[in-house]
Amino acid sequence: MFNPVVAFLTRRGISIWGSRELRVRGRTSGEWRSTPVNLLTLDGNRYLVAPRGQTQWVKNLRASATGELRVGQKVEPFAATELADDDKTQVLRAYLERWKMEVGVFFGGVDGNSSDEDLRRIAPDHPVFVIRAPEPKSAPEPPGESG
Repeated sequence: MFNPVVAFLTRRGISIWGSRELRVRGRTSGEWRSTPVNLLTLDGNRYLVAPRGQTQWVKNLRASATGELRVGQKVEPFAATELADDDKTQVLRAYLERWKMEVGVFFGGVDGNSSDEDLRRIAPDHPVFVIRAPEPKSAPEPPGESG
């Protein structure tokens, strides 16, 4: 029940604790797919964590490595890179400290106070992507000005 409410508010421009509408192109259809997500900012980087594991949005983002985050009419294109399991510990800890009440059930009893060992143990079950602004596309050279 919580996801539909958060999605509704986010589409109308109200972000609840960092909520965004994630839009990613389907890996086979090419059509936009959307789902509510929590955007985590940690040490100047921004992350998307998949609390429910290997979901369709995770598979689509792996395939495209790009997407959009939306709040109301504000659309932010991004490029994404998936983190290796060994690099997820602090991100998972921060995510669970912030959103345990909403998503804790998906982490098998592990929370923000759990040991690094426990966080490393669950890391393979929860994909994490660091997101950044997409690389600007270079303009093509005008005809007759190359080499």
